Amino acid sequence: MDGMRSAKCFVVAVVDRSLFCVAIACPEPPSILSCDRFRRHAVRADLYMGRRSRLRAVMRMTERETPAGTTARWEPTVHEPGPETEALARFHPNGTWTGRVKAGGMGPGSPEMEARGRADCEWIINGLWRSCRFEQDQFVAGEKVVAWKAHWIAGWDARAEEYRGMAVDSNGISMMFRGRLEGDRLIMESMGDPAVNLRFIRDATDPRAITWTNEIMTEDGSWRLIEEYVIRP
Repeated sequence: MDGMRSAKCFVVAVVDRSLFCVAIACPEPPSILSCDRFRRHAVRADLYMGRRSRLRAVMRMTERETPAGTTARWEPTVHEPGPETEALARFHPNGTWTGRVKAGGMGPGSPEMEARGRADCEWIINGLWRSCRFEQDQFVAGEKVVAWKAHWIAGWDARAEEYRGMAVDSNGISMMFRGRLEGDRLIMESMGDPAVNLRFIRDATDPRAITWTNEIMTEDGSWRLIEEYVIRP
């Protein structure tokens, strides 16, 4: 057929509710990937599928007539919330909390404080990220001494394959976190090179009384408790 050539094209897709990757390779021009490079993509897909049982790999060979000088049509990736994302909801309810800030928890010399706070959380960006607005009042001997505010965003990072979070607050500080689930606990640890290393742990064993502890890393690498709260949705 004039202006046409027959090409065997291999198509691989890895699907996790949303499209993870797609590659097309033809053994002769026009091609997007060489066959060798395509095989590496296929191996990567198999490895990824082995680590995530919920994934399914779809491979097929097609015979088609490909117009000379054309390339395959690009399709945008559409991401949807997966089970990892949905698992975050129970750790970030709308509600109120009470608790204490330990002596020294706000810096050297700071006293122990009682605290009362509230959270207003919602799903944003196609339901992929949990966004929470926090406000907390802190008291010493019944006198309000601190009015703290923060914005927290957490979700499943599909590229990093782990939970990520970001916090900004009224102290003018921003921090990035990486996290994991351990049973009924969500553990988020600061990442990068922050001035202090923090760890947030939320335990939803009792969904009516979620415990929230904040810890700071000491010089010897151990964790020291600085705040503890009970969240009531």
